Amino acid sequence: MTFTYEALPMRVVFGPGSLRQLPEEADRLGLCRLLVLSTPGQRALAEHAATLLGDTCVGLFTEARMHVPVEVAEAARAAAHEAGADGCLAIGGSSTIGLGKAIALTSGLPVISVPTTYAGSEMTTVWGLTDNGRKQTGRDRAVLPRSVVYDPELTLGLPVDVSVTSGFNAIAHAVEALYAPDASPIVSLMAKEGVRSLAASLPLIAADPGDAAARIDALRGAWLCGACLGATTMSLHHKLCHILGGTFDLPHAAVHTVLLPYVTAFNLPAAPAAEQALRRALATDDVPKHLAHTSAELGAPRSLAELGLRERDVDEIIAQARAQRYANPRPVTEQALRSLLTLALKGILP
Repeated sequence: MTFTYEALPMRVVFGPGSLRQLPEEADRLGLCRLLVLSTPGQRALAEHAATLLGDTCVGLFTEARMHVPVEVAEAARAAAHEAGADGCLAIGGSSTIGLGKAIALTSGLPVISVPTTYAGSEMTTVWGLTDNGRKQTGRDRAVLPRSVVYDPELTLGLPVDVSVTSGFNAIAHAVEALYAPDASPIVSLMAKEGVRSLAASLPLIAADPGDAAARIDALRGAWLCGACLGATTMSLHHKLCHILGGTFDLPHAAVHTVLLPYVTAFNLPAAPAAEQALRRALATDDVPKHLAHTSAELGAPRSLAELGLRERDVDEIIAQARAQRYANPRPVTEQALRSLLTLALKGILP
């Protein structure tokens, strides 16, 4: 057995009520002038975090947006500069976590992340910016949060539909990590356990959004799946999601949820070890069918058409997907892409 595994330098504070430890985390990092980031919808939570920080908070920027438009990133950097911030606190979902990364990428300001969904991007060096309908992504250790505070209590109010789609977003990270060219036994263990945790907890959350134990298990699973994304190279699934989000402004987590069964149906025949691992984690003999049926039963959208994609958009997606090289278990031909996207558009499993 030969492999390479490089752990990312990451501090995690996990547990109910851990948000109250924000002042101690800022002090440990030597930060005394934090700009708090959020989306407009999470402003109240950002204000609560600012109250906990007290004089350590020097301002709020609550205009984070999905897919991190460059103009929003520039405005946030300017706000940090004007406030004399020595760091940022990003509290919310992937839109806010991504904005914190965008600020860190060019300014070098350290970030504390407090995720409130299950997307998992806080565990990675991956950044993304959208400019003129194109989403550019990259990897840089400068964007890695210095500290991540996981407080399951913050997810108790997360709507079921967002809980489900962000959970499937996290599962997608683990799925692609299982057949990544730089996979390792360590990452595969995290991937299998992350998928198992989310697959077990999401139905419980849908039945009772206030189930504290299920929320803890889901957030732990999201952490593990996010760590898989941070440790390996992603493939076709993530490439398509970036195109659909950056060019067509489709909702990120919902796109992951819809596409995942179709990409697994395409890729798993060429990745038997990954398929066996997922069969065990999901307790099923048919991984794509299980993913599609479970997400639909939990109320998630079933087709790209439901999210606003049109048939005439398929050619543009194919052109972008074939314009760059990326690792994938199977060759990504134009014909294969057209078939996959057409089925996903209509919500018809192969």
